[in-house]
Amino acid sequence: MLENAYLIPLIPAVSFVVILLFGRSVIGADRVHRVGIAAVGIVWVLSMIAAVQWINHTDDGSGESQASDDHALISVSEGHSASGLMAAETDGHAEEGGGGAADDGHGVADGHGAAGTEPVISTYAGWWSNAGVDFAVGTLVDGQTVLLLIVVTSISLLVHIYSSEYVKGDRRFVHYFAFLSLFTASMLLFVMAQNLVQMIVGWELVGVCSFVLIGHWWEERPNTDASLKAFFTNRVGDIGLLIGVIILYGTFNTFDIDKINRAIGAEGGDHHFALLMASIALMAAVASKSGQFPLHTWLPDAMAGPTPVSALIHAATMVVAGVYMIGRLYPVFYEGLSIGSSSINLMAFIGGFTALIGAGLAFAQWDIKKVLAYSTVSQLGYMVMALGVGAWTAAMFHLFTHAFYKACLFLGAGSVSHAAHHTFDMREMGGLRKHMPHTYKTFVIATLALAGVFPFAGFWSKDEILLGALAGQERAYPLMLIFGCVVALMTAAYMTRVIWYTFWGEYRGHGHPHESPKLMTVPLWILAVMAVVAGVFNLPSGVLSPFGLEGFAHRVQTYAEPSIYLNAVGLSHPDPSLILALVGLALALAGIAITFLYYWRNAGPHGLTERNRYAKAGYTFLENKYYLDHLYTDIVVGSIKAPIARAANWVNQNVIDKVVDTAGETARDSGRWVYRWIDQGTIDGGVNAIASGADAGGQGLRGMQTGKVQNYGSLLFGTAAVAAIVFVIVL
Repeated sequence: MLENAYLIPLIPAVSFVVILLFGRSVIGADRVHRVGIAAVGIVWVLSMIAAVQWINHTDDGSGESQASDDHALISVSEGHSASGLMAAETDGHAEEGGGGAADDGHGVADGHGAAGTEPVISTYAGWWSNAGVDFAVGTLVDGQTVLLLIVVTSISLLVHIYSSEYVKGDRRFVHYFAFLSLFTASMLLFVMAQNLVQMIVGWELVGVCSFVLIGHWWEERPNTDASLKAFFTNRVGDIGLLIGVIILYGTFNTFDIDKINRAIGAEGGDHHFALLMASIALMAAVASKSGQFPLHTWLPDAMAGPTPVSALIHAATMVVAGVYMIGRLYPVFYEGLSIGSSSINLMAFIGGFTALIGAGLAFAQWDIKKVLAYSTVSQLGYMVMALGVGAWTAAMFHLFTHAFYKACLFLGAGSVSHAAHHTFDMREMGGLRKHMPHTYKTFVIATLALAGVFPFAGFWSKDEILLGALAGQERAYPLMLIFGCVVALMTAAYMTRVIWYTFWGEYRGHGHPHESPKLMTVPLWILAVMAVVAGVFNLPSGVLSPFGLEGFAHRVQTYAEPSIYLNAVGLSHPDPSLILALVGLALALAGIAITFLYYWRNAGPHGLTERNRYAKAGYTFLENKYYLDHLYTDIVVGSIKAPIARAANWVNQNVIDKVVDTAGETARDSGRWVYRWIDQGTIDGGVNAIASGADAGGQGLRGMQTGKVQNYGSLLFGTAAVAAIVFVIVL
């Protein structure tokens, strides 16, 4: 499965084609979801097989038994793309076929695999050639890939099942499931991309699918506005992606991800400036795709799409693509931003600052999905911050745990809306714990995981991020630690607020709320269970040693971390800190307690925003989302759009309209002249003159018709006389 991983994105891609082309005519519009569920179910099984095989592959000595001292020769046609499917295993280094420049037309996979290192498994085939460069398409499978395969396929499968009930009877049911399959296929293609060009393709396909699904109900203007906002904001960041890829290719003369990472480990210091520029450019792409400041503004608006789509976007596809790209190209950022030797850098600051402002905005939202959206912005900031401080494993572990409990929260919000008169406004909810016990319990479990309460999954991953900021690499990141601690308190507080307004008190909405069907509640329980147990995949050895299970500690670090790259750049791992774990837990419990006292016990400064102008100004600042939308729409876009619009209007009025008006007036005057002088004066005048002459002649000749013989004789005699005179004169 590791060498045939291309089947994993291929199957949902085929599902997309089948549903789109044959969904209505052959399968039946009400049965297309079965095709999508079956395809993703198969892919989930294959991903689990790949995970087991990767673990066995790594435990076998990282390919040493397959490698020994031999070499694998990969044939490449002279000056052309490689023919057929080519595989390079062992230490994962393939000279050709990875989108790099062609040398002598052959590629050799280095077969010397060292025990204790983790190889990558790279398979590829020729794609196209241009100017002597062979471009390949293939798969790059390592622990990070396998981890994301599990996340993407698991969340996608549950979303497919949930959607079969949630969007039942929708006017575009076939369209929805077709693009849900393509969305999954696109993310899987991106996750296992073997080279940067292929990564761009997956990156853009994910963006297109999100655009389509966010605007699923395009008849309503806010939905189309939201999809366009997401699309255009991501295009801004994509400029950074293209620039970063160009810089990397210009520096290393290859698009092959494995070769670039290895080259940096060997000679990264020789290309520091190029890597710095590439890192800054790529951070723009991360900011747009993963909702980082200042390009995060599209993410809350993306809630216009169906709720299951929101869950898929926020948990496993679109927004985690940027975080995954950093992890995949981590040596680029590690060396470019000097992560190992600094106490602050661009990535760490952007991540920490985003986590802080996202948590702040969550307090000012009444739409439950927008609260969760800003929570995602904040948690993505956590992940980016972790990568910025050198905590690679903590970031990927948090991505893994966050996927399950955030998907549970979004699907829980959909369940609430589905049963409570299709509203997401928390002011029209309340008291739903009595009517929706399954939704309530799973939502609370996921909330505790998000808040980082022991022993839920979020506690373990959040703790590792704070530890990474505390320890750093050569130096600590104190500002990032402060950001992380403050956000931990705020996260618990705003999620407790959500539970209060949604599930406690008296029902304030319309209709009669009821529990959702099993097709919706069963996925919620599966995700809730994962929100509890997902933390065991990277428990510290100190937790397991009393039970004699220390050998099962740090599974994510052991099997997912690409140590072959990270060891080369000198990445280290701090020792666990019980004190810091207790501090993080105390902050989460404090956030819950403060909110509990404020709402349940009616304590605290209620009505503060009405009594205090500074508090009111602060809340208004949050309500207007820091005025970033105003900045972008009215100032940035407006300052560009308004002059262009005015200039275009002037050209329209004074140039285009003038030309059209002049042409019309000229045609009109010409028509009048032609009508008057040619048609009426010449043609009609000539015809009328001929007619008048004929009429006058007829009138004159009519007088000769008397009927008297003597008159006709006189005319005959006169005519003969005239003829005789003519003949005499002429002759």
